[in-house]
Amino acid sequence: MVSFAQQDKEYYQHIIRNLKNRGVTLDDIAEIVIFLEKDYIKGLNTDIAIHAINKVLHKREAQNAIMTGIELDVLAEKGLLSKPMQRIMQTDESTYGIDENMAITLASLYGSVSVTNYGYVDKLKHGILNKLNDKSTGKINVFLDDLVGAIAAGACGWLAHNEEEVKGLLEESKL
Repeated sequence: MVSFAQQDKEYYQHIIRNLKNRGVTLDDIAEIVIFLEKDYIKGLNTDIAIHAINKVLHKREAQNAIMTGIELDVLAEKGLLSKPMQRIMQTDESTYGIDENMAITLASLYGSVSVTNYGYVDKLKHGILNKLNDKSTGKINVFLDDLVGAIAAGACGWLAHNEEEVKGLLEESKL
């Protein structure tokens, strides 16, 4: 039987590999976190942002949402969904909304700070989100763009709710 820790590690590695395969790095997500939090956390850097992102990526509910969304994007890109669903995914139908609902659910794991950050960054399409949302590439990232925004927003929420740990990380980074 696989332990929870082993399963968490397996899921985390699977997500990192799939993000990379879809053109997303932790540095890309960290850039969004820093963009969103630079006015609130002086000295925030990539290492601390990635620390917060990893907190999100190790949460089981987040892992499940990310794996599901990426899997649906990949299946749609391969044309393996049923006809109505395939059309919705290929056109990124504006009234579909399940991708945003999944992302909002992920962001809400870290409170209202994360939900508002998600809405802001989803509208703005900052950094990698602009690339993921580019329909001219032939890639289907219906879920991925929203989930990456939600991961960044969740990391912002984690930073906001863990001030003491963040202060310690900031002190360590000055050494």
